[in-house]
Amino acid sequence: MGERNQSTVTEFLLSGLTERRELQLPLFCLFLGIYAATALGNLGMVVVIKWNARLHTPMYYFLSALSLTDLCYSSVVTPRLLAGILGRGKAISYAGCMAQLFFFCLFVISECYMLAAMAYDRYVAICHPLHYSVLMSPRLCSLLVAAVFSVGLVDTAIHGGCILRLSFCSSNTIAHYFCDIVPLLKLSCSSTYVDELLILVIGGFNMGATSLAILISYACILTSILRIHSRAGRARAFSTCSSHLTTVLVFYGSLMSTYLKPASGPAVLQEKVASVVYTTVIPMLNPLIYSLRNRDVKNALAELTRRKVSS
Repeated sequence: MGERNQSTVTEFLLSGLTERRELQLPLFCLFLGIYAATALGNLGMVVVIKWNARLHTPMYYFLSALSLTDLCYSSVVTPRLLAGILGRGKAISYAGCMAQLFFFCLFVISECYMLAAMAYDRYVAICHPLHYSVLMSPRLCSLLVAAVFSVGLVDTAIHGGCILRLSFCSSNTIAHYFCDIVPLLKLSCSSTYVDELLILVIGGFNMGATSLAILISYACILTSILRIHSRAGRARAFSTCSSHLTTVLVFYGSLMSTYLKPASGPAVLQEKVASVVYTTVIPMLNPLIYSLRNRDVKNALAELTRRKVSS
């Protein structure tokens, strides 16, 4: 924190998505609709899972935790994005910027580990179905979710501590629509070698460890599925994993294209596009993916709708 006192920057200006005025209103309407769908979809998923006793299983426990995580990190970014598009939220205080960075990192890192926990749950369900209720006990599920957010908190504290030591003594315009690590490193007039190294090491470990856990889980799942003689049984087993795999591929692809490269890279537009995917689009798509491809969720949602209409 000592170096921060040397900084003359007390607030930052977010450049936003675009400076073209003719695009501002269409973009505002688009992202407002996406955020409304995100909030409605994820909160709806939590309510449906909480309301329907048949969904009180480990798989849906993790899914409700994923929905809350999606809603939280989208809410950290999207309201500021909407204000910036209208030209009313471009300025953000130093403390506000650091707070946004902290909570964003917390929820995004937690999502990586949540997806790994969900892959482990699918592995146990398909490879050890007779012991599923014992191995995935409510206590273990709660401990896994607590561990997910604990790892996210520790990693965020490390990244946040390194960012806080940097000085910002020239330009205060962040070439992004929210306070993210890479654009802040590009803006700093301090040495960012340690920070870039930490992004590659910690970020690489987070994505590598969780990706490896997911790959091993699905390798075991595939082996078990191929042993099933019934075509219907194989299709049912694949259907329970397809939603999770779709989410993993899109989420990790956009993260890796943003963070696992040198911070000095010039591709600002590429960073913004990739960031839009995992900060706004994925949180909206996740409840759609899981509800449209999951018969239990569709049945529970239809039942809840009928009860609300009839009452």
